[in-house]
Amino acid sequence: MTPESRPTPQTGSSFVRALAALAVLGDAGSPASTDAFAQRLSQWLDWTHAIELSAALAEAPPGVGRPAVASSKALAMLEADCAHTRAALQKLVSQAAAGVTDGVVAGEAEPDFAAQRQAYASCQQAFASQVGPLRQRLRDALAKQSPGLAKLAELDGLMERALGARERELLAGVPGRLAPRYAQLRRTQADASPSPATSENSPWLTQFHREMRALLQAELDFRLQAVDGLLEAFRQSQVAQSS
Repeated sequence: MTPESRPTPQTGSSFVRALAALAVLGDAGSPASTDAFAQRLSQWLDWTHAIELSAALAEAPPGVGRPAVASSKALAMLEADCAHTRAALQKLVSQAAAGVTDGVVAGEAEPDFAAQRQAYASCQQAFASQVGPLRQRLRDALAKQSPGLAKLAELDGLMERALGARERELLAGVPGRLAPRYAQLRRTQADASPSPATSENSPWLTQFHREMRALLQAELDFRLQAVDGLLEAFRQSQVAQSS
């Protein structure tokens, strides 16, 4: 199947769709492996998203599902914490791969894919080191507000422990999935210009970094979904009390 005729999975998050689209663009002769990975990741994330916390809360004992007034000060602090973490990680994404090209001397060849893989993996490590603790801080804060929010925090913690290992395993395979696109762009450059590509005349590398950053942003958004959900539950608890 050609890249034009192979469908991009429509299920899953924007992260899965972005990954699948890059696999199609960078078809290096092994569509089965790229399609299988995107489909497996899509199915896994769809399954985890199908677990609705609201359904679990609906089964809680009487009096647990209706939260008391959540602290507006605590909410403001959490919103600031989430905004700060998101901004810091988005800045990291915007600068992703900058160090890869900065380390190349003018006139020398571009870095190989191993350097690109490491740049992506480094961002993933930063995501994990900051998003996980942020999610825990949200759970700790929700647990202090009301029985309903405490139940939500407990369920989120159980979900993270139950699903986290598989999720980490799948996400660890993402950097390597950029290899076909890297090879395709580099091959296009080689076909278009007989002279060796260098750090000074490699628009294809700029394009690759742009696409890599777009995928990193989609992955960051995915990793922050649980954080956004917990924060929104906190907000809604105040809305319900004020109405």
